[in-house]
Amino acid sequence: MSVSNPTLITFVIYIAAMVLIGFMAYRSTNNLSDYILGGRSLGSVVTALSAGASDMSGWLLMGLPGAIYMSGLSESWIAIGLIVGAYLNWLFVAGRLRVQTEHNGDALTLPDYFSSRFEDKSGLLRIISAVVILVFFTIYCASGIVAGARLFESTFGMSYETALWAGAAATIAYTFVGGFLAVSWTDTVQATLMIFALLLTPIIVLLATGGIDTTFLAIEAQDPSNFDMLKNTTFIGVISLMGWGLGYFGQPHILARFMAADSVKSIANARRISMTWMILCLGGTVAVGFFGIAYFSANPAVAMPVSENHERVFIELAKILFNPWIAGILLSAILAAVMSTLSCQLLVCSSALTEDFYKTFLRKTASQVELVWVGRAMVLLVALIAIALAANPENRVLGLVSYAWAGFGAAFGPVVLISVIWKDMTRDGALAGILVGAITVIVWKHFELLGLYEIIPGFIFASLAIYIVSKLGEPTKGMLQRFAAAEADFRLNK
Repeated sequence: MSVSNPTLITFVIYIAAMVLIGFMAYRSTNNLSDYILGGRSLGSVVTALSAGASDMSGWLLMGLPGAIYMSGLSESWIAIGLIVGAYLNWLFVAGRLRVQTEHNGDALTLPDYFSSRFEDKSGLLRIISAVVILVFFTIYCASGIVAGARLFESTFGMSYETALWAGAAATIAYTFVGGFLAVSWTDTVQATLMIFALLLTPIIVLLATGGIDTTFLAIEAQDPSNFDMLKNTTFIGVISLMGWGLGYFGQPHILARFMAADSVKSIANARRISMTWMILCLGGTVAVGFFGIAYFSANPAVAMPVSENHERVFIELAKILFNPWIAGILLSAILAAVMSTLSCQLLVCSSALTEDFYKTFLRKTASQVELVWVGRAMVLLVALIAIALAANPENRVLGLVSYAWAGFGAAFGPVVLISVIWKDMTRDGALAGILVGAITVIVWKHFELLGLYEIIPGFIFASLAIYIVSKLGEPTKGMLQRFAAAEADFRLNK
């Protein structure tokens, strides 16, 4: 195995630190609320950075720089769409969801919130929501495991099969042990590491290629259209990339951070911190891929790994340009991005299985200790299924993420957004929204209609379904009273 010792040592120290945080969180985890939502105790800094880190998975340092490296700035529309979507999510959903979940049975999960908010006695809303979470999150988890495997494969010369297990093992360990607090605390460390890597790397690449003017001339010489934001794009293409921003309203692992904030008063400060972090990270990511064009065109002898798989552009730049110790820290940032998102997703799947199936339908009288251990068992189960899905070495990180992101964005986004701003939404409206959103994504993806990203028709059709079906019925008096109380609470404390 061709491995540079400093990089390996850095990785081992980093992983050990994350697992140690897991064991520290273990001591603060006494019941299911602690395991799933950290006892609603996150301050604004942890809320902000853990929301950011859990959102920005391996695609931030692999998929997106690779896309920019291949196609130039025309791929950066995705970053613009994400920034707009994330800001609107913080503005309209974050604070309201925090108070609505508290007023609706102190809900711990999205299915829990939906069934309380809409007084669903049948359990149908809870089951369908939990099934959507399990289907799309298992695909999402697989994308994280693929990104981790790519990292271990290219850094340490492992076979893809070995790298698959090595990349997943540490994340599974600390999520299993420490639950939500471990995930949130490690996310904060990981967010710091990611922004360090994404600000430092483009600066060093610029210096290595001779400064801004030389770099831009080299990019232009390689292909002048690299600077063209509209290169090879159509109106539908730009809308599809911008449409990624719609996904934020429905991502359970990000919404869980809002639900876990210590109070609605923390949200405004968290929004400012999170958006600053996000803009800097996405700017750094675009710069790494863009400046990488200049570096590898000037140094064709070292471009082979990137020409074989463009998603390795950040990895190869870090290995070539930095001292092995620094490279180890920078490559740990990819591991951080992968681990932070994967851990949240495993936990959301585990909470859906534990809270929404096991506790609700199988063991209503289960003790808190039993539920925490069932939650841990579910983390392992989902991880094993995701590893099996990730076993194909031909998988591309961005492709897997885009499907899962669209699934959640369309199935849950309109339901979450409309449920916190429109008092007249009904149970049947919510049910119609989830089903129409999820089915539209699956059908649209299968037939690849119009070349339009499936989240956009999914979001539009789900929103229409919610409005039309809700208008056919009316909310109960209890639903209206709880909505009004939560909205008053939000306006008083925001």
